Amino acid sequence: MAKKISKYKIALIGNPNSGKTSLFNSLTGMHQHVANFPGVTVDKKTGILKIDKELTVSLIDFPGTYSLYPNSDDEKVVAEILTNPNDKDYPDAVIYIIDPFDFKRQMLLLTQLQDLGLPVLVVLTMKDLASKQNIKINTKKLSEQIHSPVIFFSNKTKENIPEIKSGIKNLFKDNYKFESGYYSLNPVEKDIVEKYKDKLSFNTEYQGLLQIHHSKWLKYIPKNLKEKINDYKLSIGFNDISLQIQETLERYRIFNKKIRGIINHRKNSGKAITDKIDDIVTNKIAGPVIFFVLMLFMFQAIFSWSELPMEWLENGFTILSNYLKTNFSQNWFTGLLADGIIPGLAGVLVFIPQIFLLFLIIGIMEEVGYMSRVIFMFDDLMRKFGMNGRSMISLISGGACAVPAIMSTRTINNWKERLITIMVTPLISCSARIPVYTLLVVFAVPDNDIWIFNSRGLALMGLYSMGILMALISSLVMKYIIKTKGGSYLMISLPEYKKPIIKNIGLYVKEKVGAFVFGAGKIILLVSIALWFLASYGPPGAMDEARTQAIETGVKRNLNKVQIQNLIAAEKIEHSYIGYLGKSIEPAIKPLGFDWKIGIALITSFAAREIFVGTMATIYSVGSTEDNLKVSEQMSKDVNLQTGEKTYNSAVAWSLLIFYVFALQCMSTIAVVRKETGSWKWPLVQFLYMGGLAYFFSFLIYNFLN
Repeated sequence: MAKKISKYKIALIGNPNSGKTSLFNSLTGMHQHVANFPGVTVDKKTGILKIDKELTVSLIDFPGTYSLYPNSDDEKVVAEILTNPNDKDYPDAVIYIIDPFDFKRQMLLLTQLQDLGLPVLVVLTMKDLASKQNIKINTKKLSEQIHSPVIFFSNKTKENIPEIKSGIKNLFKDNYKFESGYYSLNPVEKDIVEKYKDKLSFNTEYQGLLQIHHSKWLKYIPKNLKEKINDYKLSIGFNDISLQIQETLERYRIFNKKIRGIINHRKNSGKAITDKIDDIVTNKIAGPVIFFVLMLFMFQAIFSWSELPMEWLENGFTILSNYLKTNFSQNWFTGLLADGIIPGLAGVLVFIPQIFLLFLIIGIMEEVGYMSRVIFMFDDLMRKFGMNGRSMISLISGGACAVPAIMSTRTINNWKERLITIMVTPLISCSARIPVYTLLVVFAVPDNDIWIFNSRGLALMGLYSMGILMALISSLVMKYIIKTKGGSYLMISLPEYKKPIIKNIGLYVKEKVGAFVFGAGKIILLVSIALWFLASYGPPGAMDEARTQAIETGVKRNLNKVQIQNLIAAEKIEHSYIGYLGKSIEPAIKPLGFDWKIGIALITSFAAREIFVGTMATIYSVGSTEDNLKVSEQMSKDVNLQTGEKTYNSAVAWSLLIFYVFALQCMSTIAVVRKETGSWKWPLVQFLYMGGLAYFFSFLIYNFLN
């Protein structure tokens, strides 16, 4: 008796850019969960698909891969799971996604999956685009030839969703017939698989062969067994590379015969629309110009379009805080909420509109197929700096967050190029820096219009450009310092241009903004509580003494009641626990123009850069007598008591901005670099060289402007 379908796991597998994730979104909708595969920091998207009223299945969106002979870490994750029938994520069946515009190359992985003994449902995507370009595929004949059901699907029109559900259901029927056997093992391969069949666990001979090929790095094979397998390979002349090449060629020979006459390409003369667009978009001169214009548009949109919704959010938090102060008794709990938690969260959450716009624009460029062109277009340039075209995606992703950007370097098969990309990616300004930049640019740059551009928007792009320039300079230096053998190559599929699907973009933006809000929110909440406590209390007697001194000073200066209250607040926070902590590091940062309050924000920023704003909001809210939560206004009124000058002048603002452009202030980034490089050496080197750059250039800019 078959187990319940609700317990079946189905893997969505396909080449990169085949439309796999779009199909996953179409099938699961909002019923998705993002986590990591056990033991690795590779995204695993799971979703629930309701087949009918009684039956549901669990879908797992596997990383894109070209073959079960992997060339990158992402592909290794797929191979490790699919070669181990005991893995918790091992699927009961596979939905294999094929891009009809690159049909033949994707048949290789399909035949490998079938030889694993897995039931496979083949889904051809982009039916609407194929029809427009007069590409016809005989799905019935294809199904007969490959012994798997085939369905043509359009992510745009959602055509054939019911047929896909029906096809999934049929995969698990007791009378389902499945034929495998594309590749027959040669005598040497049969010999070694037979020898170790009692010590390895596999469902088919081919799955056992894959375990033998990958035994050196498969985690589930015991170390002593790996050594025995390797010794036996040497004794019988089992050469992994040559045998893999022979197998691949044999598979192509077999399936080329099977698919002959199944696909009919367009007969119209002239170039396809995609090719015509690519002639411009990937042109050596026009391509980079278009890319630059798109980036300029993105930064202008982030700064200009988000102004009104940010103001609404900021006013909302202000009203909430003032309501608590006015309508509830003034005790420690009200103070914690009104002066600690709400200002801390408000300092970051008001930037949701900017984060939303950032991911919206990136999501659209990804959805239409532009990002693949960026990889192709910049491959030659990146190689001059010790990286390759795939590094460009990591660097662009770094504009969102360095953590997934560094994880995405697994697609780079050359270790030196991958390491250099990892080491310079945090120099690309991430979304966590946007709140810091937006806050400080107000003090650094006047709000003027230059032609059609906003001066602060241009400054924002200048900060991003500064990070990019330093990333390139650093990578060029590392190219000659880091030594490694072997070269690399770029294998990438350029998908057809297509209209963006709103649902897919919406899910992408929801996932990324949600990660920002809930990921940073939890940290900000804890930090805000700690900061409020440290800023509200001090050593025994210190706060009372500060109050007394402030009153005496106020009387001597003939200050009014409000001015005296503000002076009391300033003196109390300076004599609080957080004040003493800030004072202890002030000598080290004073040459950069930073005071002890900024020092506190620099320390808390190591939890997450965006906490800088929440920290400043909390510090300036504690004890404040003014009913205003706008941290920029609170900071603009801060005066250096010794000089009488404003604390946040242009020199200090630019010094802080430069510091945040270069400094590695993110514990999560340090942790993921340790994970990806397998050593504390590289995150330590990264932290020190970026910190050195930050201090040096901040010192220069402050002393130049001051």
